[in-house]
Amino acid sequence: MKSLYPEISPFHAFLLETESCHRVYVEQSGNPAGIPVIFLHGGPCSGTKPDHRRFFDPERYHIILMDQRGCGQSLPFGELDGNTTQDLLADMEVIRERLRIDSWLLFGGSWGGTLALLYAQRYPQRVAAMILRGVFLARQTDMDWFLRDGVNRIYPQAWQALLQAAAAEAGEDVLQKLCLAVFGNEEAVAKRGARQWLAWGGQVALGNEYRDDDQPLPETAVKQVQMELHYARNAYFVAENQILRNCAVLQDIPAIIIHGQNDLTCPLEAGWRLHQALPRAKFVVLPNAGHVAKGEEMIAALVAATDEMAMALA
Repeated sequence: MKSLYPEISPFHAFLLETESCHRVYVEQSGNPAGIPVIFLHGGPCSGTKPDHRRFFDPERYHIILMDQRGCGQSLPFGELDGNTTQDLLADMEVIRERLRIDSWLLFGGSWGGTLALLYAQRYPQRVAAMILRGVFLARQTDMDWFLRDGVNRIYPQAWQALLQAAAAEAGEDVLQKLCLAVFGNEEAVAKRGARQWLAWGGQVALGNEYRDDDQPLPETAVKQVQMELHYARNAYFVAENQILRNCAVLQDIPAIIIHGQNDLTCPLEAGWRLHQALPRAKFVVLPNAGHVAKGEEMIAALVAATDEMAMALA
């Protein structure tokens, strides 16, 4: 069973200046003459981590990590002005041009996979291949599952805590009420809403592995939640069912779709629908995996996918 590659350090990092106040963190590691791959993190607002470099063979890949606007080491942290899906796609294209890359492999999970698909639909000639994990299609049905009537039936206790933090009654628009709380002027209310949003996401993503350590909320946590809600309340800045409707331009791009059967954040139906729209893509269902890129089964599948693409793109 495959495992992560050894730890490596970047050979170069910089802050990409944009047309607005944002400065986007970009780093490069691995082989500068290797196959270019860009790692697209989830969230929005989760940021990259050193272990994200380790999904790729450093001898065969030119590994590029970026922290999306307002995330991770990008500045200013949590800034929402000039922070839309279209801005992130434009940043990716500027990075590609600056690094003089003709085409690259897109590697993204959850929201990162959403960005990969949207970028590929906008710039198909710039995409050599895609590896997508835990497919999130940003449809209304996906949001309804997470915040209206779906996974709340599996974790009713955590759902009730979220309702209380949002001062929402059953059947009300929880997203709208959460935004009122987290973007409001009362610090205690905002922190309570942010804590329960993070707890809800953690419970759904991790299941029985989730543990709320009840530690004080970091100062950055409210900004992180505000960014996640900023994207959610704007329907992720895409039209309804935009990704599936525009898959015709992706048919010739090699793709591997990896989805955990036990994924409750982004249920398997989304990965299956994408595979129906991209029938030439390899579709890997992991019977024991959930949403996050952790656990032996998921890590082995992701590393196997990057090794397979390295062979195909060599």
